[in-house]
Amino acid sequence: MKLHCFQRTFFHSSPSLSPIQLPAPMETHLWYIKPSEVKSESLLKEYLDILSPCERKNVLQMGGEELRKSALLARALVRTTIARYQINSEINPRSLKFRKNIHGKPEVEWQYSDDWHPPPLHFNISHTSSLVACGVTINSQIGIDVEEKHRNIKHNILSFARRYFSEHEVQFLATISDPQVQRMEFIKLWTLKEAYVKALGKGFSGAPFKTFTIRSKSVPEEDFNKLEGLSPKASEIVVDSFDNPTVLTSNWRFLLLELANSHYAAICTEKHGASEGDRNVPVKLTVWKTIPLLEDECVSGTDAVKTICAAEFS
Repeated sequence: MKLHCFQRTFFHSSPSLSPIQLPAPMETHLWYIKPSEVKSESLLKEYLDILSPCERKNVLQMGGEELRKSALLARALVRTTIARYQINSEINPRSLKFRKNIHGKPEVEWQYSDDWHPPPLHFNISHTSSLVACGVTINSQIGIDVEEKHRNIKHNILSFARRYFSEHEVQFLATISDPQVQRMEFIKLWTLKEAYVKALGKGFSGAPFKTFTIRSKSVPEEDFNKLEGLSPKASEIVVDSFDNPTVLTSNWRFLLLELANSHYAAICTEKHGASEGDRNVPVKLTVWKTIPLLEDECVSGTDAVKTICAAEFS
């Protein structure tokens, strides 16, 4: 059965994965699992079976049942998600191979042949103990991060921010008198910064958070006309890079979402990875809640996906 995206439509898949078309230019697909809803031991064993021997060993060596389950679901989500995009022929999730770039960001290692060259599919994974997410794009680097809205931060927010954030960001947080609001804004900033460095392909060690500022600025509402299916907000996300001023904000698109009524999700995608003619294509986000090999629900346009802020740069 093919997947179609209808508001609040629920799908029961066959034991094999339902195929789906690759994302369109300037489109992002986001798939997520809630670990608490995956309760079948036999299904978890199926997930373990599709991992590589190395992945399986790493999962089983993790201390604590919650950590093992989260790591297993993350690897299973990546494999089953990519296998849905049956680019050349049916793909077995178990057959997929991966490599890491010099900073440790995973990539698909496609098996090239003389008569077939795979499209530039990019993906990124993020997970907490209560939600696992995978983002997919074509012709565009992607970084995602998810954090629990009510994440417990043991440290004083401003003290913690001074260790990792830029001076401008610390000043912004210091102006917020309500501790609850301050904590939520800190988490939003963290997810945006994390998504950005993951999109760069460098991660935290390769692009320390202190070397750039994430900030918002007001923009006219008509500037959001290019956003497809997203609620316009009168602000946009701006990146100021201290180390490399040539890394311009206009190279990247950002989405900041409230996901599943419980998490903040930040998505950063590369605009200049697209061809010249594709850069003005409307931005589109399609989101699925899934339990791989069991059921899929397209939640785009529902209360499960709420746009907090989005940026489209010309």
